[in-house]
Amino acid sequence: MNPFVLTLVATAAIAGGLCLAHAATDANVKASTDITIPAGFRNWTLVSVAREEGQLDDLRAILGNETAIQALQVSKYPVPDGAIIARLAWSYDMLDESAKAFGKPQTHVAGHPKNGVQFMVKDSKKYASTGGWGFAQFDQGKSYTTADPQVCFACHSAAKSRDFVFNRFAPDLPIGSHP
Repeated sequence: MNPFVLTLVATAAIAGGLCLAHAATDANVKASTDITIPAGFRNWTLVSVAREEGQLDDLRAILGNETAIQALQVSKYPVPDGAIIARLAWSYDMLDESAKAFGKPQTHVAGHPKNGVQFMVKDSKKYASTGGWGFAQFDQGKSYTTADPQVCFACHSAAKSRDFVFNRFAPDLPIGSHP
């Protein structure tokens, strides 16, 4: 991938990222909610990408189902019930070929998967105590979430003005006209 495009997209989304749920000690613990992994979520539309620095140090893709995308594209808050947002994360790895191509290491890519996949599910009645959002994390298909969704909600409270959603829809790239 063109390093400029990768850098542009990553920079546009640095402010994004979902708060990681604190992991339970047993990966087989039942989720605190009835959230399951939505079929076909890997084919959902990209909301944004994010680079999480610090202790987590990962590269993230934020995806949304059709309901989420329709709202996030136009910054419609609160997001309607039925919206689901997914967060996938990978290690932030240097692309060895970038040093050869550019004379110095400068391109990072998604490496191995990290911290499972997380979901936010909007149901304003069912999840009223957490701003209308249910939270879940899965690792290798098994529920791996905190027993208390308030832990996730505490982080997401910083984004209350955007219905507790950290990420904004990434702006369209100015492609211009093509012949």
